[in-house]
Amino acid sequence: MSYVTHADLGGRKDLGPIHIETDEPLFHGRWEARALALTLAMGATGSWTIDQSRAAREQQPGYLGMSYYEIWIGGLERLMADRGLVSEADLSAGHAVDPAKPVARVLAAEAVPAVLARGGPTERPATSPARFAVGDRVTTATMPVPKGHTRLPRYAQGKTGTITHCHGVHVFADANATTAGEAPEWLYTVRFEGTELFGDEADPTTSVSVDAWDSYLSPA
Repeated sequence: MSYVTHADLGGRKDLGPIHIETDEPLFHGRWEARALALTLAMGATGSWTIDQSRAAREQQPGYLGMSYYEIWIGGLERLMADRGLVSEADLSAGHAVDPAKPVARVLAAEAVPAVLARGGPTERPATSPARFAVGDRVTTATMPVPKGHTRLPRYAQGKTGTITHCHGVHVFADANATTAGEAPEWLYTVRFEGTELFGDEADPTTSVSVDAWDSYLSPA
């Protein structure tokens, strides 16, 4: 199923001020803690990938007006509904109405610390040599309207920088967010001068580093 995406807000203007909350609590209400727990528990079932979960959050129609955990719950509802794990009756009632569907794995409470500590490694074996090396100058791709999940910030698109690290081959998030699978690619860190990204008004002593997959890049 295809939805409008808010995958990349980087470089967007007119989104309003950022309000910094002094001594912000970890959760503003018990429901936020439950939202995190539900997202973690369902992610551990293996019903979708972490990139698919990110894409589902970005596809909320009211994204810009939703709070952080409202976005998480909306994404979780969409993922479960798309896979038949929750029904419209369940969502309307706010609790289980129809019989539960089986899942591949269940995350027990006592296993949570170990699961979080293990994380989800994304490195994969290389099947071809790296196209770039540290020190190479590269230019990023331009995709003004992302059609799905992407990890290339808009402010860094069509910009030229220098590769500072080569991280090996990793799951390509843009593909893994869809049914295209992992499609692993070489992953690099590219450093951009602040003036390259933001123009002459930028502090000339600043730089920004972005992790970028091979398909984002071309030789400068």
